[in-house]
Amino acid sequence: MIPMVDLTAQYPVIREEIERELLKVLDGAQFILGPNVQSFEQEAAAYLGVKHAVACASGTDALHLALRAAGIGPGDEVITSAFTFIATAEAIRYVGATPVFVDIEPDTMNLDPELVRQAITERTRVIMPVHLFGQPADIKTLQRLACENDLLLIEDCAQSFGATMDDIQTGGFGIAGCHSFFPSKNLGCYGDGGMVSTNSDAIAEELRVYRNHGSRERYYHHVIGYNSRLDEMQAVILRAKLKHIDTFNAGRRRAAHAYSKALGDLPGVVVPSERPGMQHVYHQYTLLSERRDDILAALREKQIGCAVYYPVPLHQQDVFRDDCKGLTLPVTEDISRRCMSLPMFPELTDEQIDEVTKIVKGVF
Repeated sequence: MIPMVDLTAQYPVIREEIERELLKVLDGAQFILGPNVQSFEQEAAAYLGVKHAVACASGTDALHLALRAAGIGPGDEVITSAFTFIATAEAIRYVGATPVFVDIEPDTMNLDPELVRQAITERTRVIMPVHLFGQPADIKTLQRLACENDLLLIEDCAQSFGATMDDIQTGGFGIAGCHSFFPSKNLGCYGDGGMVSTNSDAIAEELRVYRNHGSRERYYHHVIGYNSRLDEMQAVILRAKLKHIDTFNAGRRRAAHAYSKALGDLPGVVVPSERPGMQHVYHQYTLLSERRDDILAALREKQIGCAVYYPVPLHQQDVFRDDCKGLTLPVTEDISRRCMSLPMFPELTDEQIDEVTKIVKGVF
C-alpha cells in the first residue's frame, strides 16, 4: 500500500522539537495568540519576504478575512478560477461579492490572463488567482492587469507554500496572499490553520481586528468580527516544519521529476509542466489522460493512493449553477474530465515511485 500522503514519514525529523515545545505550551497554559503564534508569524513573514503574516483558523478563513479586510462586499465582482477547491469561491460569497469564473491555461491549469482581461467590468474589484497544485499562476501578468485596471490582487496560495516566480514567493505579489495549513499541505499543521501574508500595514491591522471578534482592545469592539485564531499548539508544529520546508519541497520536486521522466513518453498522457522562472512545489502531482478511469482502477486494485482534483468544476456545482447558466469553460471542463493525481509527499522512495509508474504504464 502506498498512500496519497504519508504524514508519519516526516514526523521523526521534527518529533523531538514538537514534543519538547508542546510540553512547554502545556506547562505555560497559554493557548490562544501566544508567543508561538507571534513567533511563527514573524518567521513566516521573513520566509515569504513580506512585512506581515497574520495567522488565522483555516485557509478558508484566510481568503474570507483578506476579502473583508480589503473592503470587498455586495455588488463587487471577483475574477477567479472554477478549477479549484470550493473554498476560493465560498469566501467570495461570504462577503456578499460575486465570483466571476474564467477559463484556465491548458498547461498550468491556472487562470488564463487574457481571459481575465476580457472578463473585467466596471464592477470588478479583485483578481484572485489560485496557484493550483503548487504551480505559480502567471502572476506577473495578472499583477500588471490589476495595476492597469486599478484592481486588487489577492492570491490563493493554499497549495503553494514555497513556490516562487523569479525567486519571489507566492503570497508576495498581491495585496494579500492566503495560505492553508491543512495537514496534507506542503506546510501543514495537525489540524486546521491558515494565514494571510501582506505588505500592507492597513490590511494587516484590519486582519488582526477581524480575526479576533472585531476588537483592537479587549472587550471593546469596533466592527463585527470573527473567532479565527491559530492556537499555540498548531503554531509549535508549524514553526518546527517551517525550518524544513525547502527540504520538504525539494523532496516533492524530486518525486515529481521522477514521475515525469517515467511517464512523460506514454501515449495520451500529459505530465505537469514547469515554465521558466517558476518553481512548482507539487502539492499534488496531477497528470491528464483519456484513460484516467483505467489508471485509477489499476492503482486502486493494488491499494495505491490516487484521486481526482477536481471532478466537477465550480461553475457546474449545484450551489453556483443558477448564477452560471450558459457558462462554458472548455479547457476547465476538459481537464476536469481527464485529470488525476498520484501519491505525493517528500519522502516517497524510488521503490514506491517505480511501483506507481509500473502500474500506470501497465494500463497502456
